[in-house]
Amino acid sequence: MKKNLPILLALAALVVLGLVRYDHFGSAYNINAFWRYNSMFALISVGMAFVIITGGIDLSVGTVAALASVVAALTSTYGGWVAVLAGAAAGLAVGVLNGIIITRLKILPFITTLATSLGAHGVALLLGKNDAVSIAANSNFGSFGQGDLFGMPIPGIVAAVAALAGWLALRSTRFGRHSLAIGGSDEAARLMGLNVDRTLVTAYAVSGLLAGMAGVILASQFGAGQPNEGVGWELFAISAVVLGGTLLTGGEGSIAMTIAGVLLLGLVFNLLNFENGLGFISLSAYWQSVIRGVFLLLVIVMQARVLKQRGRRRSAAAG
Repeated sequence: MKKNLPILLALAALVVLGLVRYDHFGSAYNINAFWRYNSMFALISVGMAFVIITGGIDLSVGTVAALASVVAALTSTYGGWVAVLAGAAAGLAVGVLNGIIITRLKILPFITTLATSLGAHGVALLLGKNDAVSIAANSNFGSFGQGDLFGMPIPGIVAAVAALAGWLALRSTRFGRHSLAIGGSDEAARLMGLNVDRTLVTAYAVSGLLAGMAGVILASQFGAGQPNEGVGWELFAISAVVLGGTLLTGGEGSIAMTIAGVLLLGLVFNLLNFENGLGFISLSAYWQSVIRGVFLLLVIVMQARVLKQRGRRRSAAAG
């Protein structure tokens, strides 16, 4: 809990700043809009957390979401649920493909997911004919991203369910324990008799599935599949996961703190939007990428220092 205190204090400080400085920061409209929009990033971050916990990386989540948004938009003529399932299936297929290539062909996750990222982007452009694909006008698919259930945004509910399921899976299931063990030491996990390949394929499948769901929300929320969207989403997910204390080397991580990382990044951008509205500063959306990069660099430097200190302590204890 002690190591998570800084991010929790930062979250609390941002919330207090927003409530004190901006009139409508705590309004139901802003809270719902924040929850609705950031649900996409919460989904890809939960999937990314499992992959990083195993010691891997998934650079394809952004373009997979874009591909899923196009697939969902194209199939929306058959009904809302068909579009949801088709988009999710597209993401799942790419995730399984990533896992199979990594485990069967023994290609590094970085190279594998970079290749499938380029491939997914190309397929999305081909399906969308290099343009946004509008969802069917007579379909109820739009309500999935724009509608509410019991006064709460449906995308936010989907993300909350996924986060809760991920938290339970990591804490209480064989898959979660095996993922942590593999991230700690792949070789030791194999010597223990764990089915490493199956766990890795499952982790990448989960990442792909949740990226697909993010793409479904993207299409239904904005009324069109976006083949050129998703650029930099993997950076947001990695930043959120690492901010939440998950080690890039694997073997240690938390779904709850990953969501805290998503909230922290989302709040920073939300506060910047309010500040733009006051007219004191004027930052374009491109600054979001700069801020994400700075956050990620700072946390990686901090993690490197923590790992170095741990290594020194172990050396001292061994000596």
